[in-house]
Amino acid sequence: MKATYYGQSTVLIETEGKKLLFDPFITPNPAAKHIDIHGLKPDYILISHGHGDHVADLIDIQKSSGAKVICIAEIATWLGKHDIEAHGMNIGGGFDFDFGRVKMVNAIHSSTMPDGAAGGNPAGFVIYSEGKKIYFAGDTALTYDMKLLEDENLDWAFLPIGDNYTMGVDDAIKATKFINCNNVIGVHYDTFPVIVIDKDEAVEKFIKAGVNIKLPTLEETIEL
Repeated sequence: MKATYYGQSTVLIETEGKKLLFDPFITPNPAAKHIDIHGLKPDYILISHGHGDHVADLIDIQKSSGAKVICIAEIATWLGKHDIEAHGMNIGGGFDFDFGRVKMVNAIHSSTMPDGAAGGNPAGFVIYSEGKKIYFAGDTALTYDMKLLEDENLDWAFLPIGDNYTMGVDDAIKATKFINCNNVIGVHYDTFPVIVIDKDEAVEKFIKAGVNIKLPTLEETIEL
């Protein structure tokens, strides 16, 4: 299993011969606009919530790849109006796909579609595949609900660390204790001025807390 980072919270996980693309925001991102989104060809697109910096390329990539979209029910309904059939879920529910199982978990944030339509509740995902458990937190504050993942024995967690809109570094470190996971990939930072972080300081804080932290560069691939 491996993950490739495409900026902001956009991650492509390859597992069991399938490609899972999370929160596609590529073409509006100045750092990533050179990437050919139609070359990604995901089998699934997982959407944590409806904000533009998580769904900007959703429709274009789905149309060119035919990917199945996994999202909260309200976003699935919105996609239906764009002639896209999605697999709608809701918080606490799980479903078995051909690559493994997906469970939708709570996130504390907001969610509105780019056109102002209701985006339902924000969410995170736990992916069960190849005998591993991967947590993609989505955009979230630190929440005590994360303690529900404590006994999952997570292998990796993708956590937002940019502050302002989501958890910052300090709260993300607290989150690692709640979820009992010491392997973290930081996302949702540096894309906009208000979420620029001091990466060296962030890494130092995570290491001091005993956390194996990865802040991947654009298009870097990490073995999970």
